[in-house]
Amino acid sequence: MTLRWPAEAIWESLAPHFPGFTVEVLPEVDSSNAELMRRAKAGQAEPVLLVAERQTAGRGRLGRAWNSGAQPGDLLMFSLGLPLQMTDWSGLSLAVGLSLAQGLHPSVQLKWPNDLWRQDRKLAGVLIEALDLRYAVIGVGLNINAAVAQGADGMNTQPAWAQEFDPALDAPAALLRLAAPLAHAVLRFQDQGFAPVRVAWQARDALAGRAVRLSDGMEGLAQGVDERGALLVHTADGMKRIDSAEVSVRPMRA
Repeated sequence: MTLRWPAEAIWESLAPHFPGFTVEVLPEVDSSNAELMRRAKAGQAEPVLLVAERQTAGRGRLGRAWNSGAQPGDLLMFSLGLPLQMTDWSGLSLAVGLSLAQGLHPSVQLKWPNDLWRQDRKLAGVLIEALDLRYAVIGVGLNINAAVAQGADGMNTQPAWAQEFDPALDAPAALLRLAAPLAHAVLRFQDQGFAPVRVAWQARDALAGRAVRLSDGMEGLAQGVDERGALLVHTADGMKRIDSAEVSVRPMRA
């Protein structure tokens, strides 16, 4: 299957705002995030959108493997590398997730801190890495079609896919829909932080009001997020603020 990526259209929409911006498509790479981090460490810290048709070592948060065995077009996998000037990155993954969810469908919800869910199934994930707080690499993996459900047995969360709510949405069309708004959302975050989009994020909060269990054993009732994007959980010992990147959270089954 030959995919026709809208590289020129995306470049035209973003180049005026990001001097030196480029769009690249690689047929295969170990990880688009890893590739951009390697470049940044070697001094190549320009703004770039890198699309991978296939990843051999795709990864998510906490080192979890992403679905690297899918065929080109089953997933949309890309990384956005941007030079930024920020001292506080708190809530960036939430702002990124919100931009993606708003670009996809009203039924898409957000699961703290970096997943997009639909009907309690994982639609997409975000992985953000940074080099010296000066360069951010924002990786996105979005399930496109039903093929991603094959071999999903044993996964913590079953997959959802974009063509469930938009049958005509393929990987190139999804990239065109999401890339420019995402880059602009990151620029707004650089200037304003998470607080201005907190209400919009909470309107899509998949965990709000639900009993949850954290990977450290804590249990309680999810109560949204604070102005810096930390998860608020009401426990038997009172309200707890969770902002560690090493903690994962799951809704408890009734």
